[in-house]
Amino acid sequence: MSEAVSRRSAMRLLAAAGTAGTAGTALGAGACAPGVPPGAGARKAPPVAPAAAEAKGAARIEALLERLTLDEKTALLHGAPDPTGLGQAGYVPGVPRLGIPALRLADGPAGVRVTRPATALPAPVLLASAFDPGLAREYGRVIGREGRALGQDVLLSPMVNLIRTPYAGRNFETFAEDPRLTADLVAEMIRGIQDEGLIATVKHFALNNQEHGRDTVDVIAAEQTLHETELRGFEAAVAAGAGAVMGAYNKVNGVHACESKALLDELLRGSWGFDGWVMSDWDATHSTVAAIGAGLDMEMPGGTHFGGPLREAVRGGSVPEGAVDLAVHRILTTMDRFGLLAAPPAARPPRDAAAGARTARKVATAGAVLLRNEHGTLPLTGAAARSIAVIGPTGQVPFVSGGGSAHVVPDGAAAPLTAIRRRAGNGSTVHYALGEDLYGRPLPAKLLTPSVDLDERAVDPGRVWSHEGEFRLAADDEWTLLVHYTGKRPVVRLDGEELFPVRQGVAEYFAGGLLGSAPDGMSVRRTTLALKAGTHRLAVTAEGGDKGQRFRLRHTTGAIRAADLAEAVRTAKSARSVVLFAYEDATEGRDRTSLALPGGQEQLIEAVAAANPRTTVVLNTSSSTTMPWLSRTGAVLQMYYPGQEGAGATADLLFGDADPGGRLTQTFPADEQATPVGGDPLRYPGVGGRQEYSEGIHVGHRWYDAERVTPLFPFGHGLSYTTWQYEKLTVRPERAGLCVEFTVRNTGRRKGTEVAQVYVGPSADLELDQPVRALAGYRRLVLAPGEAERVRIDIGERALSSWDPERHAWVLGSGRRQVFVGRSSRELPLRSKAVVTSR
Repeated sequence: MSEAVSRRSAMRLLAAAGTAGTAGTALGAGACAPGVPPGAGARKAPPVAPAAAEAKGAARIEALLERLTLDEKTALLHGAPDPTGLGQAGYVPGVPRLGIPALRLADGPAGVRVTRPATALPAPVLLASAFDPGLAREYGRVIGREGRALGQDVLLSPMVNLIRTPYAGRNFETFAEDPRLTADLVAEMIRGIQDEGLIATVKHFALNNQEHGRDTVDVIAAEQTLHETELRGFEAAVAAGAGAVMGAYNKVNGVHACESKALLDELLRGSWGFDGWVMSDWDATHSTVAAIGAGLDMEMPGGTHFGGPLREAVRGGSVPEGAVDLAVHRILTTMDRFGLLAAPPAARPPRDAAAGARTARKVATAGAVLLRNEHGTLPLTGAAARSIAVIGPTGQVPFVSGGGSAHVVPDGAAAPLTAIRRRAGNGSTVHYALGEDLYGRPLPAKLLTPSVDLDERAVDPGRVWSHEGEFRLAADDEWTLLVHYTGKRPVVRLDGEELFPVRQGVAEYFAGGLLGSAPDGMSVRRTTLALKAGTHRLAVTAEGGDKGQRFRLRHTTGAIRAADLAEAVRTAKSARSVVLFAYEDATEGRDRTSLALPGGQEQLIEAVAAANPRTTVVLNTSSSTTMPWLSRTGAVLQMYYPGQEGAGATADLLFGDADPGGRLTQTFPADEQATPVGGDPLRYPGVGGRQEYSEGIHVGHRWYDAERVTPLFPFGHGLSYTTWQYEKLTVRPERAGLCVEFTVRNTGRRKGTEVAQVYVGPSADLELDQPVRALAGYRRLVLAPGEAERVRIDIGERALSSWDPERHAWVLGSGRRQVFVGRSSRELPLRSKAVVTSR
């Protein structure tokens, strides 16, 4: 057996053994609870190959390398147009003469993103809120099976960058602000994806924690900060056997991530033993010689640097052909591991849409977080369940997913209003009020001179339609103008200024999961203007193109908004209870500009809650939200982006058919300045293209504890429809770790779900910066009324260690350590101390 083969085998076996040995620690369940659901290994997982089989595979790869030409080798190292595209993100042509198949790569944080329908799962942040690694594996399996069924070979997921700033536009695509929880969940999601034979790609390596300036920002982070925060999830992904890693857009400590030898060669492969391949994010490759020399194997989506320039570099001697061979070897070895080089290839499974839908609903229900519940507002029972007002645009239009690469075409999605009416049943009254118009009203035909109907215009193929007119406003007003269209975007000019110009890059491509398209599927763009009293000129030009198109121009005005608000208040007053759906549409390509709800929603909530204090606000938002209206509401239910089954899950929770068992995986700040990056532009968004992680290891809830800042809602927070009691804590040393045992009792009258959390304090023996409290373990429990369970959580050596930048290694924090147990990072009724000793 070759040294390379034996090392790969050893690394896989060590990863598997380490995972098995630390499952209780990683999953917060000790030796007493399985980390994954029963039957987790029963599917088509790529097996850990016996040494003989792996040696045979290595020989097969070497034989292929000897027969490949330089042109064929480099063609495997970059993307190209797909001749039979399925709408996926990327394509790498194979080498048919040698039996090397093409690779299709699809986005998939919350389901497989192609042009065909797929199960639209809840956003990963909602999955994470369940604090259930076994559920993460089930979630991954759905995506893995569907990816294979939909003709894909590689999934560009999961995203494990930490939630560092609440402004980051992709927070909904990732898991948590906490490194430990993130590591647990990414590992199981990857196992689930790859159980089904789809190659998982963990992204974005590393420190891609914002969209603002993501292509250029230089992120500066100290060694201890890197290892104790952002890198934990990537290290766990490698240990779980991830087949691929995606390099980030940004620079890390002065070097582009996709050409960082320190990240790709020394850390990823050298320290962690990663033996898959590294691809760039789309257009994140900046060089040829430096990138391939640092360990980048594949440029996506094209061959700007790894196509012709790479071949020239090899022929000119600036890149040894051995570097190309090594990159090809990594790709082919991974393909072989997943059976993609087999002849004939394995049959692709059929989609199981029904199974996908069941998991989607299960996740949406399990991850929902009840933030507030005063005066028994929820669950809806008795008279409160028979007279309901549903208010808000996302009560009628299902908000399935965020925008960008996480957006999925679902099989179908019901409106929450429909699900609530169905659940309320005959004899109940459920009225609806829009509250806020997202898609606009038709412009009155007689508004313009000359008059014209701009609401449903059709333009034939090859034709151009245009109209110019004037309208007059009697008083100053704020207008929102919207264009809906099916082809090339119409050009709309108001007083000579183009209202909907084509924007650059992803800002144009990714327009949001809710606001970017109308309920009938037409693309939507909008702009809000302060219009002065007087005459305005409006000009519209629309091209039919090859296929023809339909378009409409719509608007909202101050009078329309006032009427919608008044209708919502009337509807709220007429009902016993109100369910008000609030939204915030986040997307890849841009960060949030505020943590407040957009538009007039704060005013809407204030007015409705004043009219009816039994108002429940359901939040379909991407990340933490400020809530100046909170004290006026009866309840607040955080549903994030709940996927295609979100309506049914929301109804289950509102009516008490399920207990809200989700807990926050990110701290909700009391105001916009009270965050780990608030008021410090060097931390976020950066100054002069440079950003510093000067908060160090104090990410998320650790910062709130270190700075003694009171949040609106702490990490780990979530209410239940029953009550809980914690008691009888014991902590004892065990094998360079601690064994923590305590009892959790359901003291209420309902079956409920609880997430017990264990935190550990710093070690006085370590002269290193340490958190005031670090999450060390957790357990999700479901208990009947009056039932109690004795919980054991083993805290392993890693959870008690810090990264020493002088030793470049983890060091155990020995000595007396304090242990905290409870319901959130700020609700910890049980405390004890124990001495940690080295082995």
